[in-house]
Amino acid sequence: MSADARLYVDAQFTSPYAMSVFVALHEIGLPFDIETVDLNAGLNLTAPFTDISLTRRVPTLIHGDLALSESSAITEYLNELFPAAKLYPQTPQARAKARQVQAWLRSDLMPIRQERSTLVVFYGQKGQALSAAGQQAADKLFAAAEALLPEGADNVCGEWSLADVDLAVMLNRLALHGDYVPPRLADYAAHQWQRPSVQRWVTQSRPAL
Repeated sequence: MSADARLYVDAQFTSPYAMSVFVALHEIGLPFDIETVDLNAGLNLTAPFTDISLTRRVPTLIHGDLALSESSAITEYLNELFPAAKLYPQTPQARAKARQVQAWLRSDLMPIRQERSTLVVFYGQKGQALSAAGQQAADKLFAAAEALLPEGADNVCGEWSLADVDLAVMLNRLALHGDYVPPRLADYAAHQWQRPSVQRWVTQSRPAL
């Protein structure tokens, strides 16, 4: 089967943003090829990638004549093209809630992202104990996640969406490092991790660091 799209991701398969698009493509069943870009070598800042990606970042998706960067733009584009896949919830209110969660996780909680990079998640890297700022960010994450996930809820918007992928990654930065995560939230993240489209990313063959 010929691929209908091409997805550019980081060479280590650690970008949570590339992961979100990768999961989306598998959820909709669109055949695609993967091209890796060595960010550590700065290849995203040189041709030919600069001729493809407006923002010079991964993920970048090529679909027909369209070259699109920035994960939220890509996944919303895919959701509009393939609404049956339900990448986002069906009602405007629930979609807004899911996008709120994604935007927050991608723009806040910097101490967690700095002290628990996704090398923890995908390479098992270990670091020091969380700083005071890191613990404060973790407490903020837990409070928000508990508010988003009432007792018995499996997903943040009732039905699964890509927001669950992003939230699970953030929680697993801590859980997979061995930091304390409230058991209900750790169970939620572990459950989300078993989704087949997520497992396809988690089990990717990665080069040695």
